[in-house]
Amino acid sequence: MLRRRTQPGSPDRSTAPDPTLRGTRPSPQALVLMALAGASSLLSFQPFGWWPVQFLALAYFFYQVGMGTSRRRGVWLGWAFGFGWSVAGMHWLYIAVTRFGGLPAILGAIAIALLGLYMGLFGALAGGVASWLRRKWSLPVSAFVLLVLPVTWGVSEWMRGWVFTGFPWAASGYAHNVSPLGGYAPILGVYGVGVLAAVCAGCIVMLTQRARWPSLDLLTVVMVVGFSLKQVAWTQEVGQPLSVRLLQGDVRQDQKFDMAYLVDIISRYQGMITAAPADLIATPETAIPVTPQQLPPEYLAGMRSFAAQTGSHLMIGIPTADSATQYSNSVIAFGPGSARDPQPYRYDKHHLVPFGEFIPPGFRWFTDLMHIPLGDQTRGPALQAPFAVKDQLVLPNICYEDAFGEEIAAQLRNAPRPATLLLNVSNLAWYGDSVAIPQHLQISQMRAIETGRPMLRSTNNGATAVIDGRGKVVKRLPFYERGVLTATVRGTEGMTPYIRFGNAAFLLLGGLMLVGAWLAGRRYQNNSANSNG
Repeated sequence: MLRRRTQPGSPDRSTAPDPTLRGTRPSPQALVLMALAGASSLLSFQPFGWWPVQFLALAYFFYQVGMGTSRRRGVWLGWAFGFGWSVAGMHWLYIAVTRFGGLPAILGAIAIALLGLYMGLFGALAGGVASWLRRKWSLPVSAFVLLVLPVTWGVSEWMRGWVFTGFPWAASGYAHNVSPLGGYAPILGVYGVGVLAAVCAGCIVMLTQRARWPSLDLLTVVMVVGFSLKQVAWTQEVGQPLSVRLLQGDVRQDQKFDMAYLVDIISRYQGMITAAPADLIATPETAIPVTPQQLPPEYLAGMRSFAAQTGSHLMIGIPTADSATQYSNSVIAFGPGSARDPQPYRYDKHHLVPFGEFIPPGFRWFTDLMHIPLGDQTRGPALQAPFAVKDQLVLPNICYEDAFGEEIAAQLRNAPRPATLLLNVSNLAWYGDSVAIPQHLQISQMRAIETGRPMLRSTNNGATAVIDGRGKVVKRLPFYERGVLTATVRGTEGMTPYIRFGNAAFLLLGGLMLVGAWLAGRRYQNNSANSNG
């Protein structure tokens, strides 16, 4: 059992783990159950949205780690939990590497399992480091599950977001756009929200130990403060509203880069763009699947002419080539004055997808097994200017770039004139009819909350949407259908704390929690010594 009564006068009556588990490795059954607990976290994200499930999953992880003092036990349990969490949350990658990447089914399953094994290392780090600190600092259970484990869990997710370029998909904070914890996002960002979710899980563990204080009180305070923070307006509307048209072409992925369908695709988007004017018209990522040099000369000239004649601003997803071997995943833009400007606005994707958009050293053999077009791209600059649309400034990001909130915050923080609107252009047809689309929409909602900026989304087959500066989906198109989303949107100005400080506030919170845990350990040791004396 996790709980054992200590001598009278001890401040913590739930401090002792099961001594029979000290130094032991978990059984295969325990590892399977832990992996299933991690996998259950999938239900906390969209399209399910049962965010309390995440509290229960993390609480089970924390409880099981707390049953023993062994660092080895913490490592194995953390690895199993992280493995289940990652495979369940990212299983849709199997569709991309098999149906469209050409890998045989068995190799695709192995690839996803290997990804889960790697992702599980971050969970192992969380469990192992927490168990090590517990023994080193002689921590009471309350400090362990309410302070140390939430910090190591949050830091492991943060590291997962940048180690080897990072893959932060399904970070725990994304489940809480609509929960009271979402109120902390403009201050602490998604990783800070994840830490607070883990604190709530720790409170549940303490309740199982019949420790009403501080667990129930802390849980209540965290939720109430989060709900109150959701009422705070960190940014203000600015400028004139824009009429926007966001295009969703619904081009099948097996046709998108097939030259037999090229004329149909570019004609489809030409018709959708020129069907009606708007202040801003945006297409999805690589809506035009070939470089400007490969298009008929009159194609982009016609777009410039349409923009000039109608007063529209066009933002078009298209690959661009600077040489025969250097090409980028880009957005180019034309405004009413672009006919006189030989160099249109251009944004190049900065954060590239490993294996899909760049080849990590030593892995060309793996990417050669797949048939993914545009698989070795040139990286764009970290800081790029927004595109002016009347008196608004629109900053694009491409596909999973919006999973890196610290990079978008840095763009806004360091720009001479910060953007007032964000625009994500994506193509998730790679992942078929899976949870990837609603999960990506949830990620965009978090970016809107963190920055206080509306986020526009133009996607190939979903989720094409308008999200306001508080993360609410105002309007969206049905998935897997061709259509045009029309709306009126007004940008915002101002700096949320997250824009100003990025992840520094989350790391500061973690540091303070660890200091608090260390002090709790010192106090517990002193009280124990006095009691024994």
